[in-house]
Amino acid sequence: MKPDILCIQETKAQDNEVLKALSPMSNYNLYINSATKKGYSGTAILSKIKPIAITNDMGIKEHDNEGRLICAEYLNFFLVNVYVPNSGQQLERLSYRKQWDIDFLTYIKTLEKLKPVIIAGDFNVAHQPMDLKNDKANYNKTAGYTQTEIDGINHMINNGFVDSFRHLHPNQVAYTYWSYRFNARALNTGWRIDYFLMSKSLLKNIKSVEILSQYYGSDHCPIHLSVELQN
Repeated sequence: MKPDILCIQETKAQDNEVLKALSPMSNYNLYINSATKKGYSGTAILSKIKPIAITNDMGIKEHDNEGRLICAEYLNFFLVNVYVPNSGQQLERLSYRKQWDIDFLTYIKTLEKLKPVIIAGDFNVAHQPMDLKNDKANYNKTAGYTQTEIDGINHMINNGFVDSFRHLHPNQVAYTYWSYRFNARALNTGWRIDYFLMSKSLLKNIKSVEILSQYYGSDHCPIHLSVELQN
């Protein structure tokens, strides 16, 4: 596909391992944020266009050791690549997730005061009933579909960030994640938890947003955003 910018979440690797794995993509500038804990979390950005600046993390000690965020500043926008914390199988991190969402919204609103923002990432939440196969069975029972997590993304949308896929495809059922268990991918028992959120001022620049479920290799599939923007 030769994207201008590629955002990767959950690298599960240290800097040197990411460098080695992505070394064939030599025509890209590579930026990495690895977790302190080995084999956990982590994000990376590959960009043909050299950003003005790169910043890792939110600057909040509580959140900044898991490699979950990279911000690339370009001439007319910020790109935030994010891997939002999962609330855990027993919802043991749900209260932490709630605080993360509050702090992340403050962070992106602060960026937006300077220039528009595009946020690419695994948000670990299905926003609406149509965004997962079994909504009633999972509501308030399963990480990724509790009211607390839904409220988190609602607050982002209510504060001016637009779910670009849903903006262009208001009624399309499409998923970005399938469990490795229970033959979920073959049965299309999926969730839409990966998004491009963006500042409202950028909506006029969108050409397309696609969920590329035909590509395998992960329990997530790629999502593709095409926008006309100056670098």
